[in-house]
Amino acid sequence: MKRILWAITGSGDKLKEILEVAAVLNEIESMDVSCIISLAGVEVIQWYGLTERIHEVFNDVMVEKSANNPFVAGPLQVGHYDLLIVAPLTANSAAKIAHGIADTLVTNAVAQTLKGGYTPIILFPVDQVLGNIDTIDPGGRIIRIRPRKVDVDNVDIIRNFQDTCVINDPKKILQKAKELIGLQ
Repeated sequence: MKRILWAITGSGDKLKEILEVAAVLNEIESMDVSCIISLAGVEVIQWYGLTERIHEVFNDVMVEKSANNPFVAGPLQVGHYDLLIVAPLTANSAAKIAHGIADTLVTNAVAQTLKGGYTPIILFPVDQVLGNIDTIDPGGRIIRIRPRKVDVDNVDIIRNFQDTCVINDPKKILQKAKELIGLQ
C-alpha cells in the first residue's frame, strides 16, 4: 500500500480539478490518500461548497489546529508516507516554504518532509508565472489575476529544492505521483 498525504492551502484556483485528480489517485487499489487542510483552506473549501466532496475524496481528513502536529510532522520526517502533495499552494505558503518558515500545518509538513529526506514532494503553486491568469470564483465567474514577481520568484526558489517537483497543471499531478512512487 502506497501512502500519500495531500495538503490543501487557502486557494480556490483549480480546486475542483485538483479534487478530481485526488479522487482518481485514491481510487487506485494500492493507494491510501489522506488530507491535511490549512485554516484558510477550510474557509475556501466552504466558500466553494466543496466540504462534502473533500470527505468523499480522501480516506482521512485532518484540519489544522496548530502548526506543530506530531501526528503529521513526525511520520513525514521519518518516511511513513511515500509522497507529499500540496495542491493548491497559495503564494503566501509558497513564500514561507521558499524562506524556511514553518508556522502552519502545511508549511511545517513540507519543512519536516524536506528535513527527513525520505519522501518526495509535488507542489502546485497557483502563482508561478507572470502575466494574466484566468480563474473561477465560487459563483462560477471568470476573474483575472496577475501574480506578482515576488510570488513567481519564490516558486523559482522552491523549484531548486531537492526531492521537490513543481507542477504547472493539476492534470500532471497523477502521472508525476505514479512516477515518483513507482506505479508506472
